[in-house]
Amino acid sequence: MTAEERRNLHAFRDYVTRILDPTHVLSYMAPWLREDEVQYVQAEKNNKGVTEAATLFLKFLLGLQEEGWFRGFLDALHHAGYSGLYEAIENWDFHKIEKLEEHRLLLRRLQPEFKTRINPNDILPEISECLINQECEEIRQVCSNKGPMAGAEKLIECLLRSDKENWPKHLKLALEKEESNFSELWIVEKGAKEETKELEDEEVETSDIQIFYKEEPECQNLSQNACPPSEVAHTQSPIKPRNYQLELAGPALEGKNTIICAPTGCGKTFVALLICEHHLQKFPQGQKGKVVFFANQLPVYEQQKNVFLKHFERYGYKIAGISGAMVENISVEQIVENNDIIILTPQILVNGLKNRTIPSLSVFTLMIFDECHNTSKRHPYNVIMFHYLDQKLGGSSDPLPQVIGLTASVGVGDAKNTTEAMEYICKLCASLDTSVLATVRDNVEELKEIVYKPQKFFRKVKSRTNNRFKSVISELMRETESLAKSVFGELETLSQIQNRDFGTQRYEQWIMTFQKKCSVLRLQDKDKESRICRALFLYTSHLRILNDALIINEHARTKDALEYLKGFFNNVRTAGFDEIEQGLTRRFEERLQELESISVDPSNENPKLKDLCFILQEEYHLNPETRTILFVKTRGLVDALKKWIEENSKLTFLKPEILTGRGKTTKDRGMTLPAQKCVLDAFRAHGEKKILIATSVADEGIDIAQCNLVILYEYVGNVIRMIQTRGRGRARGSKCFLVTSNADVIEKEKINLYKEKMMNDSILSLQEWDEKAFKKKIHQIQIHEKFIRDSQGKAEPKLDKKNKKLLCRKCKAFACHTADIRVIEESHYTVVGDAFKECFVTKLHPKPKSVGIFEKKAKVFCARQNCSHDWGIHVKYKTFEIPIIKIESFVVEDIATGEQRLYAKWRDFHFEKLPFDPAEMSK
Repeated sequence: MTAEERRNLHAFRDYVTRILDPTHVLSYMAPWLREDEVQYVQAEKNNKGVTEAATLFLKFLLGLQEEGWFRGFLDALHHAGYSGLYEAIENWDFHKIEKLEEHRLLLRRLQPEFKTRINPNDILPEISECLINQECEEIRQVCSNKGPMAGAEKLIECLLRSDKENWPKHLKLALEKEESNFSELWIVEKGAKEETKELEDEEVETSDIQIFYKEEPECQNLSQNACPPSEVAHTQSPIKPRNYQLELAGPALEGKNTIICAPTGCGKTFVALLICEHHLQKFPQGQKGKVVFFANQLPVYEQQKNVFLKHFERYGYKIAGISGAMVENISVEQIVENNDIIILTPQILVNGLKNRTIPSLSVFTLMIFDECHNTSKRHPYNVIMFHYLDQKLGGSSDPLPQVIGLTASVGVGDAKNTTEAMEYICKLCASLDTSVLATVRDNVEELKEIVYKPQKFFRKVKSRTNNRFKSVISELMRETESLAKSVFGELETLSQIQNRDFGTQRYEQWIMTFQKKCSVLRLQDKDKESRICRALFLYTSHLRILNDALIINEHARTKDALEYLKGFFNNVRTAGFDEIEQGLTRRFEERLQELESISVDPSNENPKLKDLCFILQEEYHLNPETRTILFVKTRGLVDALKKWIEENSKLTFLKPEILTGRGKTTKDRGMTLPAQKCVLDAFRAHGEKKILIATSVADEGIDIAQCNLVILYEYVGNVIRMIQTRGRGRARGSKCFLVTSNADVIEKEKINLYKEKMMNDSILSLQEWDEKAFKKKIHQIQIHEKFIRDSQGKAEPKLDKKNKKLLCRKCKAFACHTADIRVIEESHYTVVGDAFKECFVTKLHPKPKSVGIFEKKAKVFCARQNCSHDWGIHVKYKTFEIPIIKIESFVVEDIATGEQRLYAKWRDFHFEKLPFDPAEMSK
């Protein structure tokens, strides 16, 4: 055995101990193992279990020095029937075994049902080849001696250890052959597990682009009839939809639950209005329908509310909208009860169902989900549908609303082929209880006249060959890492991410992981712990900024990267500016002159920008009326490219506008909704604003004017993002350029094109299914998912009633005890008692204003000298002025054990939460 083979066997030992029962191979290993070692392994299995016995067996193996034992071990596996494990070790590739983990997890969850429903003797003949011969005999013996339930437990134990990649399928076939009801729960889904994706080499602001268009001319043409609702039911409106829109609406008009999948810009909102109007008109006199339209984000909510108001108010229907910004001041129950059409952000309904202000979904007769591909995991859309499916599968006699989903792309997830893509789409249909996928099939030519598919171009560009800025900043980063190591020598042990090159998203990930782990670092000397944590926090914060500068330099000008750094260090000087920060600032300033020199050196110009400039010049030469959207990954790049265009004499005529998301990041507060609207209005209204530079304003549903040039600058994502981004260029002759220096980025985009074709092929295949067979498939998935959901839901989090400490996450200063925390309206957390007032300082809030129940007045910071970590805000609530703290600013320490933990959200921290009591404050 070579040293490498020994290392590999040690590295992959967890796979071996999960699968191998060593007693099945001991007889084959007699030439290498002593008799007492064999007896120890057998005793370990009898006393502690198979896994412990396998661990001991491996320990003995790895201690062997005799020649030939490794080949003997492989032969033993082969003879005993461990063909999967044999193949994995022979090739040092455990991918097939790893893929079985999702099925093992499912079998563990289903174990209580399995052992009550399954007699192993009935299915053993069908699955025996997935087990070791000796295991089959043991299962039969247990059934004979202890009964079928004990035998079923033994069978589960053996299947969980099986190394045969096809055992989940064999089990499925065996169950179906026996016509067992359990087969409905045992769903074999190829590729269902979410595989770990490679980290992008950039900070991605969001995952999917969801930018929406209003189809106002079409909305106006929907109907010219101004009859009141009572008369509308008997009057056919002069609706003038296009043929492809009628095709899309067809199944829904027949009352079927439908997902409508059609390109951005084809008028899906118009189709929704058409369905909604038909639905409300179909009820006989004395009965009324009630429609709810879900808009995923606030801008879309406002946009669609206006569209529905404009269209339906003329008929006398009552329309209202509720968003999170309004919910404090209105009764959701009354709004739903008193209106015919309600436009909601989905969380409103989730909250209403939870607190029972909305008794059930039966109050509605039609639900429309905009951007319905989001119906997955714990998204509010899916939570709403959990209620729907619980009511449906629970045998309730109450009527359920019709369900309509709208999307430009259903997506394919991680599917590798059409079969897996069909499974993914079926899962979405099951989540929305839809039996029909509506696409344009008969009126494709008409659709092409309305929605133009832009030409796609891949432009591979060069990077700098000599990157002196990166050399200098990388040296600074190495020095900063060394300083961090000098404070805490076990730096590497706090984070396991390897190959973290400077100037990449992987390095950013390392910093985030490191900071989380260092926040809960525990040392005997608490003063030393506080000092070390604060120092590491400072060093890694500086490393993050230096890493950001390298990313800007890679894709924009060195000048912009340097300005970014200078702005940061100027801010550092005006803050606490302690000894560590003074040292880091001094190191930067020592290299500042060299960096300034590099930034103005013409030979350091970024060749990527030359290519981008050429594309823009050429396109505007061909068509001076071109309207462009330039997509980039980070907000820092948005600002850098705007400055570059404004200062480039060849491009100043473009007069760029910028659009970024509303979400706050560690470096930026984001654009407010009014600021977004102002930018978009200017871009639509003023012809001189020819280019919009944007990040992925993904879940924010921005209404963007028609454009004919889309440029993706080092920007690629999944197939949904690709389809929706490309959908921006709707004019005839529109073009879409992917500009990148990375061949892998082009390859990813080509994979997205393949996945788009795979999605379309999968939809066509599913549309060919018999409707009854499709409904049966959907029903099976729903039963399976409900079982899993119910199993997970039974495990209520245990309430921890022990008093704990909250420590500042940055410097570990004591803040308060959990016994002093009070909860306002189930979501806001304050601290009572005078002691806490000594622990924080306040500074006037930069944007004081009233928000819901609070009047924001100040920011709250840690009072320890040279820390000033942000703890939350100071507000006026009723007659009280109190702090509102955020849990992510603190470390929670167990008083008894000293164990420390981090929480991202208050809901994850299961301590005894006492409600805020004004009487307590008055005392």
